[in-house]
Amino acid sequence: MSTRLVAIVVLLFAVTACGVGDDSSASDGAVDQTSAAAEQFPDVVDVELTDSGEGDFEVAVTLSSPYDSPDRYADAWRVLDPEGNELGVHELTHDHASEQPFTRQTTVSIPGDVGEITVEGRDQISGYGGETVTVAVPR
Repeated sequence: MSTRLVAIVVLLFAVTACGVGDDSSASDGAVDQTSAAAEQFPDVVDVELTDSGEGDFEVAVTLSSPYDSPDRYADAWRVLDPEGNELGVHELTHDHASEQPFTRQTTVSIPGDVGEITVEGRDQISGYGGETVTVAVPR
């Protein structure tokens, strides 16, 4: 086999082998919906409840926000009862880009018949969603 033919065969092999098994660079512009959805909302990663007395609880929530910049960030989290009723909301007024994940707290009144709460994060563009955390109310 001539040197020139060998070089062409090696070149063709190298070009065709570059994309084998690599789905990350789809040429049709398709977006991996699983990772896109996962990055659309902030995730609640931890919740701590402390009884403050008379039905009030301090709720400390740790959020992780994938889009944390002045243009897009986690701008709130809310406390829900088991039926999905909103018991409280904590608004966030700026990004926490240099502090990921971050924890903020507020006081929420939780009715005596509520045994557990769920906390959900909100993105300023996409709204509520992402991973939630459900915890028992310490009574």
